[in-house]
Amino acid sequence: MVTELSSTISVVIATLNEEAGIGPTIGEMQKVLRNPYMVVVDGNSVDRTIEIAKNMGADVMLQEGHGKGAAMFQGIKTLTAKVPYIVFTDADYTYPAEYIPEMIEILETNPQIGMVIGNRFKGQYNLSKTITNPFYVGNKLLAFAQLVMNGINLEDPLSGLRVVRSEALDGWKPKSKGFDVEAEMNAIVERRGYGIMEVPIDYRNRMGEKKLKLRHGFGIMKRILAESFTFED
Repeated sequence: MVTELSSTISVVIATLNEEAGIGPTIGEMQKVLRNPYMVVVDGNSVDRTIEIAKNMGADVMLQEGHGKGAAMFQGIKTLTAKVPYIVFTDADYTYPAEYIPEMIEILETNPQIGMVIGNRFKGQYNLSKTITNPFYVGNKLLAFAQLVMNGINLEDPLSGLRVVRSEALDGWKPKSKGFDVEAEMNAIVERRGYGIMEVPIDYRNRMGEKKLKLRHGFGIMKRILAESFTFED
């Protein structure tokens, strides 16, 4: 089992009006990962998100730009300590932290793997049980598009829970500003010669208002298409 988790990872969380979920998310991370360094990049929330995150010991900064991708990049840039692994998760308490030690262990024992993603569709994800759910169908269509256009074969390419080998993101300046950042991250890790693995995870109902809308799928598709014509980092 992985030891001294807190010394090997940092956690980056992008937030925007997530007062319902940010507390449980941080608390669970601190318990499972033994008080890791946590940075919260907030997109100017108007609720108690910032207050709660600060009170729980996270390093909170206001986002300079807009969108999830920009927030994640800002979080990466502010990591002053060079740690082997960076954890990304959502602030709505949907992704259980209990799977992260297993994901880190995969990276520690497989140097050719650059990123491990939590696969919601292999766990108790009730949306995956019906092909009529538009978010499930949309995710599957985007997974197929990333396979065909980028050559990346993932069942859940847009999962918000991922652990990345930090060197795989060195110098990365993402073009994605919003929810297309996961698709770009998949592409950059693969282009740099690393493999990507998925592990089955359970997925909880979100706490708070859902931010991802069906219209964001068009932006993700555009990013996947753009990555098919990108050959340099």
